[in-house]
Amino acid sequence: MSKTPPSSGLAAIDSAAAIGVASAASDLAFLLDAEGVIQEVRLGSQQMPIDAASKQWVGKRLVELVTSESRPKVEEVFAEAKSQQAGRWRHVNFPSSQGADIPVLCSAIQIGTTGKMIAFGRDLRNMASLQQRLVEAHQAMERDYLRMRHMETRYRLLFELASEAVLIVDSNTQRILEANPAASKILAQQAKRLQGKSLEDIFPDTSRDVINDLLMGVRASGHPDARPITLPKDNTEVSVSASLFRQETGTMFLVRLSPMAAAEPVSGFSTRRSLVLDVLEHAPDGFVVTDGEGKILSANRAFVDMLQLSKAEQVQGRNLGDWLGRTDVDLSVLIANIQQRGAVRLFGTLLRSANAAETAVEISGVAVKTGSTSCLGFSIRDVGQRLSAERPSLNELPRSADQLVELVGRVPLQEIVAETADLIEKLCIEAALRLTRDNRASAAEMLGLSRQSLYVKLRRYNIGEVADRGKK
Repeated sequence: MSKTPPSSGLAAIDSAAAIGVASAASDLAFLLDAEGVIQEVRLGSQQMPIDAASKQWVGKRLVELVTSESRPKVEEVFAEAKSQQAGRWRHVNFPSSQGADIPVLCSAIQIGTTGKMIAFGRDLRNMASLQQRLVEAHQAMERDYLRMRHMETRYRLLFELASEAVLIVDSNTQRILEANPAASKILAQQAKRLQGKSLEDIFPDTSRDVINDLLMGVRASGHPDARPITLPKDNTEVSVSASLFRQETGTMFLVRLSPMAAAEPVSGFSTRRSLVLDVLEHAPDGFVVTDGEGKILSANRAFVDMLQLSKAEQVQGRNLGDWLGRTDVDLSVLIANIQQRGAVRLFGTLLRSANAAETAVEISGVAVKTGSTSCLGFSIRDVGQRLSAERPSLNELPRSADQLVELVGRVPLQEIVAETADLIEKLCIEAALRLTRDNRASAAEMLGLSRQSLYVKLRRYNIGEVADRGKK
């Protein structure tokens, strides 16, 4: 006659002692009969907000007290306890009259030979609160990052378009960090060549002491100051003003150069305007002037060549949208943004030639008003060779909102939405696996998926080797 092997652990002691041990080691413990009916409830933590309700739970089935999505998990906990398997922890939720559900990490073990079970749980509210705070902190960082990006864009636009010559100088080394186009023009040097030079080197030797005294005085007092100097190129007198500002952990000089000469005669202004028009006419990038509706008033030689036409008269009077964009929407969007913001930079689209050949281009546009008339100016640059190596593809999906925007106009919206949804799904699955330390069952619970569905998605996205696990 065979004998039942003796039980060990909690199974070897009576139910009262077992639930006492379980409540001491956990936040919540239940003594259940073989059918899962609650016989006794013990609270190991006084912070559990179910003290009053727990007295009414005796005599009810535990599976009826949890939320609907948690019931299958409770049934699995009971099945593993009855089969003497090593119990796994599962996340279940108890409804609360105070608002949000109470998250509990639950497991169970069978005691004695009558089929009774001890179910015990750990309070997950602190962890859920930390996760929520982490999400909120991440969202706040994203908002701050976007705000900084917008501020940087505005600063860059103002810096480049400012008519006053401006230099940003390191206060320690007195080397030029940035120079705007107006400074490059007045100093007769390219902005890139100005960067890295000492501020003393760009002025004549006779003015170096003046510049040093100016910077030392501003650094000592902290107040802006100015000095007049003469540029050697054309003996132009300029006022050099400097002010101190702090950036991160260092300080910078904001140096401005303002001509002190009287305003240029009208004839000189006309000559300069003529030079500008000649430069635009012979520029390697296309340049087009239109009215407010996009009707072409003038175009340079480069734009005519892009369209593979023979003369500029062939485009005058035509609408720019006849050659621009994949659809008529591109020009409408471009004009709307220019009218709203005053200028648009690096708008990506296509240019169709007279022979239906398509070229990837970037367009910068600006609205100009002279008296009662207004017009739009467009600078069109061929970027086809550059984009052939840099264009984002759907095989290398975008990792940020900025990269996603770059796909608009180059990939159909339906493909962007489908592929982006796959990307988000893959990233969520990878994140869940990292958080659960590659525990597939826990990851499935975290994502709200069945284990079978998770294995299917793992195979689909080729995440880990799950073929053998999926058969278990």
